[in-house]
Amino acid sequence: MRQVELVERVQAYDPKADEALLNRAYVYAMKAHSNQRRASGDPYFSHPLEVAAILTDLRLDDATIATALLHDVIEDTEATRTEIDTLFGSEIGALVDGLTKIKKLDLVTKKLEQAENFRKLLIAISSDIRVLLVKLADRLHNMRTLTHMRPDKRQRISEETLEIYAPLAGRMGMQALREELEDTSFRWLHPNAYKTVNDQLELLNARNEDLVGDIKSALQSHLEELGLRAEISGRAKRPYSIWNKMKNRQISLEQLSDIYGFRVIVDDVEACYRVVGVVHTRFSAVPGRFKDYISTPKQNDYRSIHTTVIGPRHQRVELQIRTHDMHSIAEYGIAAHATYADTKAATANGAGDGIARDFGSDNGPYIRLRRLVETLLEGNSPQEFLEHTKLELFQDQVFCFTPKGRLIALPRGANPIDFAYAVHTDIGNATTGAIINGRKLPLTSTLSNGDEVEILTEEGRTPPSAWEAVAVTGRARAAIRRATREKIRKQYVELGRQLVASRLREYGTSYADELIDAALPKLAFASPDDALTAIGRNELPLDDAMKAIMPDVDAMSRPQVTRYRPRNRYDHGQGQDGWFNLAKVMGLKFRASDAGTANGREAPFPIRGVGDEVPVRYQDGGAVPGDRIIGVLIPNEGIKIFQIHSPQLSRHEHDQWIDVTWDVDPERATRFQARILVTARNEPGALAATTRIIAHRDGNIDNLRMTQRAADFTKMLIELEVWDLAHLTSIIADLKAARELSSVERIFEVAD
Repeated sequence: MRQVELVERVQAYDPKADEALLNRAYVYAMKAHSNQRRASGDPYFSHPLEVAAILTDLRLDDATIATALLHDVIEDTEATRTEIDTLFGSEIGALVDGLTKIKKLDLVTKKLEQAENFRKLLIAISSDIRVLLVKLADRLHNMRTLTHMRPDKRQRISEETLEIYAPLAGRMGMQALREELEDTSFRWLHPNAYKTVNDQLELLNARNEDLVGDIKSALQSHLEELGLRAEISGRAKRPYSIWNKMKNRQISLEQLSDIYGFRVIVDDVEACYRVVGVVHTRFSAVPGRFKDYISTPKQNDYRSIHTTVIGPRHQRVELQIRTHDMHSIAEYGIAAHATYADTKAATANGAGDGIARDFGSDNGPYIRLRRLVETLLEGNSPQEFLEHTKLELFQDQVFCFTPKGRLIALPRGANPIDFAYAVHTDIGNATTGAIINGRKLPLTSTLSNGDEVEILTEEGRTPPSAWEAVAVTGRARAAIRRATREKIRKQYVELGRQLVASRLREYGTSYADELIDAALPKLAFASPDDALTAIGRNELPLDDAMKAIMPDVDAMSRPQVTRYRPRNRYDHGQGQDGWFNLAKVMGLKFRASDAGTANGREAPFPIRGVGDEVPVRYQDGGAVPGDRIIGVLIPNEGIKIFQIHSPQLSRHEHDQWIDVTWDVDPERATRFQARILVTARNEPGALAATTRIIAHRDGNIDNLRMTQRAADFTKMLIELEVWDLAHLTSIIADLKAARELSSVERIFEVAD
């Protein structure tokens, strides 16, 4: 694209654009990159030029286009920030500098570097949203030209794009950009699956030739009968979207019913609801598939009505019904807000500063991103930050309500613990239970759209550390970590106080906080609690502390006592065995036991968060590596490991929960037991097919029994041994695909 073409593209939607600025940026970037080449062999300047072209499609302001042209000059050439400020102004200098701080990220081998650099990106974005828009356009062009990169680099960049940048584009409502990033990443990460899905789509489209046209004609005809003017378009869904649904639901493409989607675009909101009436009158609506995002918009300001009906040829069809303005926001997200804000500001004030005002308003989507950044930056380590980022950027959402009608948006899969922390951190910390739609249900219950959730609290409560493994949102996990650290700190303060009091009693002296206060200057601690914590952790030896507390006592005359010394300091947030040593000192008793067993065989438990002193057993239903697990401390029995969705877990008080994680040694593979319930048709070969599939997938049947037999089906309870959750999932998927079997499900307890 030539210089004059770029300027014309910008002036086509913004006649007042600064032509001189665009020309200076074009020439400067072209000269700065003049001796550089891309991996494809093309001149490097072709990249910033294409990034600028992508942003012109989003109708962004001249400063953003100039930033796109210059975004690599500080990092990759001899240019400096001072020089950019002088030539283009401090506004563009700040934008370019914000992008320059983003170094190349390495998702696989340099997670700390990735987290730190992504933290820098979000901080820059929180200052000016245009940093994000340029970064996303930059990533989009890089993905379009990824074929010229080394295979290992393609893999790393595609993973990073799918995990971070595509969800971030979705969070900002930029649907078209998000879909292209997802599909391109899918192509490189899973080439065989990508080819299979595309081939199947071609066959399906050939089989359903003219289906889209027939459905469009039928819809148009019904709407015109009532005088409704609408633009209707239809297409098959994108490959990544289809593959994701197939994977999550464990079904084939032929079983996926809503492959075709249609958009009905009308003039106003009233017409949207009239279209719903027409569609539901003329076609059969699919129950449970109606979502009104007009009355309840998504957090990225997406608004539309979704409904699924049975259309011509008995084909399920998903309809998205929206106005023209809603469609623009649905496609371009926050970039559309920039255009509208700029237009309104120019009309009212004769100035083009509406972008900054709208992005900073309390009602715009940008303010939600800034709040997200504030939450993410609460992480105490780069790893926590990146973990929270991925959790918060999760796309699918559910919308729940407090009893007073306040709307709470959460990631799909969230539970009442996440809901409580979304309302307020203090409420989350004090949570004891939840009432969902009038019924008291476990805190591990998965929330659905429209649920009314009432949180039960108790003053003075603190959350169990094991809740961190149950929570879905980064906000909840961060708050639980903080509360856990504070709780452990209090325990160490009390332990330090008991150790000091015990030593003082040996000399006939009673403990008093004033003694610690007086010794603080010598101990070099800011507060008595800090000093007592250090004593409890054995970071400050008790003998040294006593020298400061009782300086007049001769060290040689002190009686020799046995003191507590933990084998490992408590590792905050990791649940190491220091907790159990501390528990022993605090008076908790555990029954001695032999080493635990896995599947009836003597074996060390591959679990972090438990000590050698405590007997550990799995629940009867089994848990396998990859499951989210919780430990339950049972008096006089020890610890029992539960899979997070086990119905048996809800029978134990949350105060008994202990945070545990898997610690499987890849060099010493071990099988773990799981239960599945198989419903087979009563026909020859059903049992043989079942055992053959399990054997083919390297599963080991430990026990099999018929639990129910009828004229046309038989239910079989199978206890099998697998390596991990992925192994178990693959077995279940193959069994579900078998013609002889009608259903397969994993179970955690057997009904009496």
